[in-house]
Amino acid sequence: MISNVGEHSGRSSPHRLKPVVALVGRPNVGKSTLFNRMVGRRVAVVHEEPGTTRDRLYADAEWNGLAYTVIDTGGLELLPETVASGRRPGPERVLAQDSAPYIAMMRNQAELAMEEADAIVFVTDAIGGLTAGDEEVAEVLRRADCPVFLAANKVDNDRLRHDAMEFYALGLGDVYPISAYHSIGVADLLDEVIGALREQLEHRRPHPVETEAEDRGVEIAIVGRPNVGKSSLLNQLLGEERVIVSSVPGTTRDAVDTYLEWEGTPVTLIDTAGIRRRGKVARGVEYYSVLRAMRAIRRADVALLVIDGYEGVRAQDTHIAGAILDEWASVVVLINKWDLVEKDTDTVIEYTEWVREALQFLDYVPVLFISALTGQRVHKVLPTALAVWEARFHRIRTSELNRMVQDAVARHQPPSRRGRRLKIYYASQPEVDPPTFVFHVNDPSLMHFSYERYLENQIRKAHPFLGTPVRLLFRPRTRPRSDEER
Repeated sequence: MISNVGEHSGRSSPHRLKPVVALVGRPNVGKSTLFNRMVGRRVAVVHEEPGTTRDRLYADAEWNGLAYTVIDTGGLELLPETVASGRRPGPERVLAQDSAPYIAMMRNQAELAMEEADAIVFVTDAIGGLTAGDEEVAEVLRRADCPVFLAANKVDNDRLRHDAMEFYALGLGDVYPISAYHSIGVADLLDEVIGALREQLEHRRPHPVETEAEDRGVEIAIVGRPNVGKSSLLNQLLGEERVIVSSVPGTTRDAVDTYLEWEGTPVTLIDTAGIRRRGKVARGVEYYSVLRAMRAIRRADVALLVIDGYEGVRAQDTHIAGAILDEWASVVVLINKWDLVEKDTDTVIEYTEWVREALQFLDYVPVLFISALTGQRVHKVLPTALAVWEARFHRIRTSELNRMVQDAVARHQPPSRRGRRLKIYYASQPEVDPPTFVFHVNDPSLMHFSYERYLENQIRKAHPFLGTPVRLLFRPRTRPRSDEER
């Protein structure tokens, strides 16, 4: 059973650990730049192209000893029905062409963020000045039941500071001139925001908020090529429209974290942008989106590699699988869109063998056949991922490990080179996460990769380490020197 905790639970939820600050405003006013400034690192993709941010993006931040969660949102844009009523956006407010189809969905994501926020920062553009779009956003914010702070962004000189005063016409109270890019005025803004949050906490909680970051639990990254159904899978797992889903490749750009609890285990699901072949990645937004997807793989405990079952395994799927293994992450292969595949009694067996051969995975990686659209077998995804995660911490006793190694050597002698044969003296497992085995040998250069694979297979026969890579290290044995050698 999933119970939502953390950033996407309701404002009155008893599970809420931190107050929430939402950044809203029309497109291209600098919300993502301010988001990165508040978080203290580059989390959101920042680009001069309007409409870059589409989903809600969450991150933890801290200011003056108070920990809080900040939400970056897509631009609130005039909807078609608003334009039809006679209010039209200026040319500076037109979204990038590839983001235009998502106006309604982006607005919905921003409104969801405002509903759960304890404070809202309304970001405007002092260079562009007051627009009809700002007035429309202000109308929405007047109905908010939490404090609203109006930040006039891109103010880096006295003239713009004077021009920013026109935003008082919106009737939302004080205007805070800032430059998120140059970090001008941001501290003053945060002082006011945190002050309002502290007042709320005094009335709402008997105890202060913990300033230490909470346990992110098991970090599970959903990765794959564009348009294989990653965001649809996330929504199916959560049972809500947590992220924008579209049939257009490249809809997701940021690595979106979602916190939940599965049968008592805290989990962070990371929805990532589709990873194209390196030569197909465009400069700018898509380039940084792919970088964030690769970074998500790097920090994940388990990667859910989503493959389009209708199209089959492509070369890029193999490339992504290799990237997962390079980072020593555990993996579950999900064959999505299985409802579209024509099947007979042997299809699953034959398809599984094909997938393992194409991805060069052995039997230790579980393969699930799902449909994120219909929900077919999606209920097996998280239990399998958590079983794979638990395998990362499995430890073999040294005595048992050495018995297995001795039996393996007796069945198949180690390789030799130029008259010298590899000798394995003893083995141990000093580390987990991932499981790491150290073999003390006479000469590591005598080890051949095929014999290394043989030893790994012998270990997995007794201890499968489901979906988890194991690391084998070979070191020369050290012995104490004799009195004559000293």
